[in-house]
Amino acid sequence: MLTKKGRLGFPGLLILMVGEFRRTRMIKRRIQYQGTFFAIFMILFSGVFTLSSADSRVKKVHLFILSGQSNMVFLNPNRSFTPSVTKAFSGDEIIVVKSALAHQPISRWYKKRKLSKGEEGKNICNLYDRLMTKVKVAINGKTPSTITFVWMQGEADAQEKSGDVYAANLKGLIGQLREDLTRKDINFVVGRLSDFGNDNKICPHWTLVRQAQVEVAESDPRGAWVDTDGLNIPNDVHYTEEGYTILGERFAAKSIDLIKKNNIANKKPNKTDPGDGK
Repeated sequence: MLTKKGRLGFPGLLILMVGEFRRTRMIKRRIQYQGTFFAIFMILFSGVFTLSSADSRVKKVHLFILSGQSNMVFLNPNRSFTPSVTKAFSGDEIIVVKSALAHQPISRWYKKRKLSKGEEGKNICNLYDRLMTKVKVAINGKTPSTITFVWMQGEADAQEKSGDVYAANLKGLIGQLREDLTRKDINFVVGRLSDFGNDNKICPHWTLVRQAQVEVAESDPRGAWVDTDGLNIPNDVHYTEEGYTILGERFAAKSIDLIKKNNIANKKPNKTDPGDGK
């Protein structure tokens, strides 16, 4: 309050001080509220940005096609192959398709096969169409970022003396697969026959087929082969339980190496790659 001389008295001064104190507290609270709101906003914004960044990453699809005869039949991909490739390409979609049948020569898959004398005149059915049907169902219209063909076969051809045409048929099968899927960038891994029949007594063309498998794999920049020596049961063409687990790991390791070596994991599907398997 003002005195008669125009100065504040004690009561007026007290009221003014209380008012200033209240106003100061209100300003401080307002600053605190604004600071808290800003902090919350930044946290939420940061979370949204992080989610957006994760969602913006294109999820790749890696297709692995496994086929062949008995030693592929007995290989369980879920034991070692699939876990290995899933770990290597964490966050991507992994599709594994397997179609195999025991005691079958490669001519059951390759349509333009070259027949040996032992096969001429035989009624050869087609296992390739069955494989491709399973592949198309599995991918369900998706375009895989990478495709790798894993092949474990050759015992029947070694026994039927078809080793002289095996390399041509294997190259043809790989080319056929690339053509049908319109993807010339398909990788392939071949399981070389074990050392079971290296004396060529039971299977006369055993070593011929082994040589052909290595030749085809090493002649293609997208090819590789795995060693199966020592994985088999003693004096048996088939492998031990542990042997199949190791085989799956080796197939996976070579598949992963091919994908990374050819640097196609982060590229669009290539339809003009020179390695066409023909």
